[in-house]
Amino acid sequence: MDGDHGQQGTRAEAAGPVQALSRSLDLLECIAAAGDGVGSAELAALTGQPPSTAHRLLKNLEQRGYVAFDEDRGRWFIGVQAFTVGGAFLRRRNHAVIARPVMRRLMEDSGETVNLAVEDKGEAVILTQVECREMMRALSQPGTRAPLYCSGVGKALLAALPEEEALAVLKGLPLKRITGRTLTGPDDLARDLAETRRRGYAVDDEEHSVGLRCVAAAVHDEHGRPLCALSISGPAVRIPDGRIAELGVLVVGAAGEITRALGGVAPQRRG
Repeated sequence: MDGDHGQQGTRAEAAGPVQALSRSLDLLECIAAAGDGVGSAELAALTGQPPSTAHRLLKNLEQRGYVAFDEDRGRWFIGVQAFTVGGAFLRRRNHAVIARPVMRRLMEDSGETVNLAVEDKGEAVILTQVECREMMRALSQPGTRAPLYCSGVGKALLAALPEEEALAVLKGLPLKRITGRTLTGPDDLARDLAETRRRGYAVDDEEHSVGLRCVAAAVHDEHGRPLCALSISGPAVRIPDGRIAELGVLVVGAAGEITRALGGVAPQRRG
């Protein structure tokens, strides 16, 4: 019997936080669905919560930035933190799932490994990879990070930004020399990004890893902003100078296909 009472007590203790979380999410969902804000009394009625409970939970959500109260209108609105969390999903809205078929075709066409990456905190982060069949190939596990300024995907993402914005990002990065080919001078990097914009694809010429070359292009969102980047990477011996333009055409075409599949638009088509 004592054991039964102990289990019931544990369940009761666990039910409190779970119920509070569930009620908080109910409030958050109601506010999100309203669009033009919701009053406290209306929220309590919609969620079936006592007004005092709803008020307490709303104040807690407000402290965390998930909701905001407009004093003049007496209404609750979605807060910045909720947008931040939702934005994290949008940045990764089925990128890998939608891109994988295109990535597989690109690997077959190029014969080299294909990567998909996003920007996070000043770095390029690999989301997924399709390995080529060669014994010697470039491998990067999902979650692998690389500096924006010296990786193919990173430079593709930077070059897809407006010039002033890209240069501002570079100024905030620690530009360290990783290999003998790494560009660390602001003027050199600015020229490299300008060349990337001109031809439509970025080139990592053993700048991040000795013996490895990478050709990359940006995938854009519905506003023409860089959403992620696609790259072809392989040993420099298999990607000589004469092959870079050929791979550039392939990666630009594939990036455009993924852009369209994600509902995006290339910058030059905006407006």
